[in-house]
Amino acid sequence: MVREKVTVSTRTLQWKCVESRVDNKRLCYGRFILSPLIKGQADTIGIAMRRALLGEIEGTCITRAKSEKIPHEYSTIVGIQESVHEILMNLKEIVLRSNLYGTCGAFICARGPGYVTAQDIISPPSVEIVDNTQHIARLTEPIDLCIGLQIERNRGYSIKDQITFKMEVIL
Repeated sequence: MVREKVTVSTRTLQWKCVESRVDNKRLCYGRFILSPLIKGQADTIGIAMRRALLGEIEGTCITRAKSEKIPHEYSTIVGIQESVHEILMNLKEIVLRSNLYGTCGAFICARGPGYVTAQDIISPPSVEIVDNTQHIARLTEPIDLCIGLQIERNRGYSIKDQITFKMEVIL
């Protein structure tokens, strides 16, 4: 049997922030160092920390959009430059803050021609839009765009299926 010599450091672990910056209202960046570690420990600790942090992250986001006269998610609407799918993707990128857990409603009502941004979202006082300039759609003709939104705040990272985040048809 071959024995491998393993050296164990008696130094205490050090956790240090090397770099921290705010790139814009919606994007923050941080880089940290944890040392000393022996070979193989970094991957194990990194994966465990990632899972623990993602499980504890809290956030507020738009989880559902409802509008009238839209047959399906991949349709286009006369007078709107973007497809329904592109509008949904733009809504998913909006960063929100809230101090209340649970579900609440909001809506967008805009009249064209012009741009629809996150500033046009009418939400409860407990919900704050981080970047009001976030683009949603461009109305090219004098039409009315009304979208009902469902906003949720929860803990833990979960990937929503495209089926649950969709433009629903109201008959």
